[in-house]
Amino acid sequence: MEKSTLRLSAFGDEISEDLQVQLQTLRALRIGALELRAVWGKNVLHLTSDEVRAIAKACANHEIIVSTIGSPVGKSPITQPLAPELKNLRRILDMASKVRTQVVRVFSFYPPEEQERPWSDDDLVAESIARLTAMCEEAAQMGMNLVLENERGLVADSVTRCRMLLEGVDMPNLGFAWDPGNFASVGESSAVTDGWEALGPRTRHVHIKDYRLATSEILPAGEGEGQIGLLLKRLAAAGYDGFLALEPHLKSAGHMGGYSGADGMEVAALALRSLMARMQVAEQAPNWEKDEQR
Repeated sequence: MEKSTLRLSAFGDEISEDLQVQLQTLRALRIGALELRAVWGKNVLHLTSDEVRAIAKACANHEIIVSTIGSPVGKSPITQPLAPELKNLRRILDMASKVRTQVVRVFSFYPPEEQERPWSDDDLVAESIARLTAMCEEAAQMGMNLVLENERGLVADSVTRCRMLLEGVDMPNLGFAWDPGNFASVGESSAVTDGWEALGPRTRHVHIKDYRLATSEILPAGEGEGQIGLLLKRLAAAGYDGFLALEPHLKSAGHMGGYSGADGMEVAALALRSLMARMQVAEQAPNWEKDEQR
């Protein structure tokens, strides 16, 4: 098998609104990390300090770490003032420190509607770069890293634009959160073939869902056009030491998240592990799983 330290994580709110159900399901599926986006029906932006402390305690009790905060920062119009997003980011960064992760997922902003004043592609990229730079400066003050996700409908939707943004933000604490399903959904069915050289070295996080453009269908890993098998091979060969975060969206998908249920997450985990086996890419087991084998 390829030499690898690939570790699995999962979006807990894809399993259940209830934190205990999220963590119990992760344990049952042998997944040692939680991608924190929403709990108790509340997006991370709306959690209280007491709730954040409760999350940290519950994760510690289940011996599950938080891989990343799946924040919605940057999922707002690029024409709106940046100050509110920076305020939201500061709140998320403080939360990240409390749940002991140094990685926060962010986005690249929505382009303006056609009826608004015309923006060229260069204008959009330049403004997104300026905003992401300001966000990285905020994160750097707290020793935190940001990962930029590609997503349909935002500035960073294609391989080309993702490359331009990552090259344009001259900050070492900005990495890339590669979502193969999102690339496939905008017609980038050869994103790994075409984009690995530019995006691979900056990839610090990976979301796992697949997509078939002809049917507009979100699918488990290996069943769509996201080139996930090739991505796994490239990650392993490069010595990638980040997470593969399951975000299946098998039952519903929306602007701020999706849902798969515990059964859907099991299907997604099985599909990913089967694909990893076919690609001869090894999984790094959770620490508690190793302890149980002694």
